[in-house]
Amino acid sequence: MKCLVLQAEHCLSLALRDTAAQRSDIEYLPAPELVDADVLATIGPDAVIVPPLADPGRCEPAVVYAHASQVEALLEACQARRIPLIWCVSDTLYEDGAEGPIDEDVLPRPRDEALRRLISVGEHVRRHPQHLILRLGPLFGLEGEGAWLSELIESLMRGESVRAAQDLVLCPISVKAVARALTGVLLQLDSGAGAWGTYHLCGTEPVSVFTFCSVVRTQLATRLEGVGALPAPGELLALNQHHDTPLRRVLNCRRLLDVFGIHQKSWRLELGLMLDAWCQQHYPDHDEVDNGSRDSRKGETSRA
Repeated sequence: MKCLVLQAEHCLSLALRDTAAQRSDIEYLPAPELVDADVLATIGPDAVIVPPLADPGRCEPAVVYAHASQVEALLEACQARRIPLIWCVSDTLYEDGAEGPIDEDVLPRPRDEALRRLISVGEHVRRHPQHLILRLGPLFGLEGEGAWLSELIESLMRGESVRAAQDLVLCPISVKAVARALTGVLLQLDSGAGAWGTYHLCGTEPVSVFTFCSVVRTQLATRLEGVGALPAPGELLALNQHHDTPLRRVLNCRRLLDVFGIHQKSWRLELGLMLDAWCQQHYPDHDEVDNGSRDSRKGETSRA
């Protein structure tokens, strides 16, 4: 199977290529800057994938509108060539969240005009008989555009104070976990599954942004102490942005499990593995990094 992926330097694009490098049944090709029907006819992909805007609610409106227009043009080209389109979308479109897990059939109704433009595009995508809309929890990774974790680590390592909302509850997900899940879905669709539509995917265990950042800082500090690295990471500052009621944005991922057998992954486990990899990259001569991370994960398991 051969898939064309837009935004070659996006963290999801990089993770997809890393996943394909370990397999022989799928290939992810970086797309040229302009993709139209002629380009699709030349390359002949089995599917076209559009990575998500990291946080469209905080992007400049011009960026959101440009992304929407790009998806619309790509949709027209895919329909002309009868090629499946996979559009990954951030869960921030659910601007007001919900008390319980959000099902796939709940259409986001944001107040922001730019976000409403994305909803309009989604309606057009759903008219394509072979489409997949994958709504994702906040992605974190170590490399690429929109890799939340790498940006957080860099800020902490510079000794900067990081501000994080303690009244925004969500379910982060490793970009590597998304790449593995999407690969499994695509291979099943290519084998005739025919289960097109909208799906949700996020990590297990709802957590506030502040708590997620605190776990990152604590585990990072433990590993740095193990290698004798100074100074300590920067501090965290808690923010309250939603008055007296925390905003919960938790996706219900049951449909992805029922249809494709894709299980959610623990963001804590995936985070620990990524921090191990980061430390091994920056402190390759210290075995203490592995020992410290194992002790940290052992403690988390016992507390669970």
